[in-house]
Amino acid sequence: MTDKQLPAMQRLTRTDERILQSDIFERDAKEPRQDLGTVHEPGRDVTVYRDCDVLVVGGGPSGCAAAAAAAREGADVVLLERYNHLGGLSTGGLVIWIDRMTDWEGKLVIRGFAEELFDRLPADAVAGPAPEDWGSQDKDKAHHWSFRTAAYHGIVTWSPTIDPERLKLLSQELLIERGVKLVYHSWAAMPLMENGKVAGATFESKEGRMAIRAKVVIDATGDGDLFARAGAAYVNDIEEADVHHCMNTAWLFGGVDMARWIAFRSGQPEEFTAFMAGGRETCGLFERPFVSWRDDIALFMGPRQSGYSALDVDDLTAVEVRSHRAMAAHLEYYRAHAPGFENAYMMLSAPQIGVRHARRLKGVDAVLRSRWSEGTALPDEVAVTPAVSPKFPNISIPYGALVPEKLDGLLAVGRHISCDRNSHGFMREIPQCWLTGQAAGVAAAIAVKHGIEARNVDIDELQQALLAQGAYLRPRKEAVAAAAKEQACA
Repeated sequence: MTDKQLPAMQRLTRTDERILQSDIFERDAKEPRQDLGTVHEPGRDVTVYRDCDVLVVGGGPSGCAAAAAAAREGADVVLLERYNHLGGLSTGGLVIWIDRMTDWEGKLVIRGFAEELFDRLPADAVAGPAPEDWGSQDKDKAHHWSFRTAAYHGIVTWSPTIDPERLKLLSQELLIERGVKLVYHSWAAMPLMENGKVAGATFESKEGRMAIRAKVVIDATGDGDLFARAGAAYVNDIEEADVHHCMNTAWLFGGVDMARWIAFRSGQPEEFTAFMAGGRETCGLFERPFVSWRDDIALFMGPRQSGYSALDVDDLTAVEVRSHRAMAAHLEYYRAHAPGFENAYMMLSAPQIGVRHARRLKGVDAVLRSRWSEGTALPDEVAVTPAVSPKFPNISIPYGALVPEKLDGLLAVGRHISCDRNSHGFMREIPQCWLTGQAAGVAAAIAVKHGIEARNVDIDELQQALLAQGAYLRPRKEAVAAAAKEQACA
């Protein structure tokens, strides 16, 4: 079956546990890889590139937040990044729609490092509703913003779109200001192990293999590359009916008129339905556009492709091939049939593939679906995330979700933290990655300061340091009392 003949695997129905409705497209059949045996690689001495307090591996949202937070606490920090920029999927992946940072009452709960970024981004690099409209249930406002990725369930949210180049530059300059040593074009290879604990990592670059020794390593690879290679336990189960496990390469079209497109989509629903049906029939892999930070640029964050592994080089290649072909097919169809796209052109395909899921750490604790309805601040709360719908209260993120069950010397941040497959649907998003990165960065710096393992960091000290960095947390005394009461009742 060709891509053009490929139907959607299923069309998702919006529920209380999903925000975006989207088609999911199954993978092509895969040819088995031929077994060609092995070759022997001789042992060698590896040059030590640098010693540091905290090594952050991966410069995506969580890695940037971790490096910035650790450096702010006085740690000597190295950040290792395989590309030529920071921001990860929020920049190089063109995931420039930043998911909800306010809760369903309009309160900003994604704060700290995230808030600092938005305070420093130029005004023309951000598009979204004004603060006075956050949480508004005014029908006209909600209708307006629902077509601009900033209103759900009839409620206006702070979920802006941003200029990726501005965020790249700001992320870089902020870390340099804080004294973080940036190492671009360098891909982490293996963890350094000493007496069963992580003590740094080797990496590959144009100079060959080198090593960085560190007192604490923060795995911000997104796929758990370091903690998996160090022997930490992990899971990789998925929620079949959700997009959280799908992959794609996003792209931008320039030369569009998004105001005309939105007027068509919102004002002519029958014609829009026919347009989408025609696109699926013509292109196979098909997706609708999202707004960007400019009215003349359209964002395509799909088509979302299922059944591929982010840990398989052949699968990664196949997704790239299909996505680039889809980009060309979309351009032809949209130019011919979509109001506002008559003069569209290919502006940019994302330099980074859009991976949503590979591994998730098995941690001391986890973000769990069974806790969504509780609304309780956990005793080791290090961040608070908005719930997926107004049906649920805000959700507490425990420090234990960043700490491996047994492995020492390492913390995990970003989309591979410890959580179940339902909670992963939102814990993988960019704002949540900023939250867990900042928490781990502060914890790592405290661990170094006291010469202890990161798992043994005092929670009171960690929470106070996070609050001092502008994070949003609920009162710890109430959380401890609630936990004690629950234990007594049990």
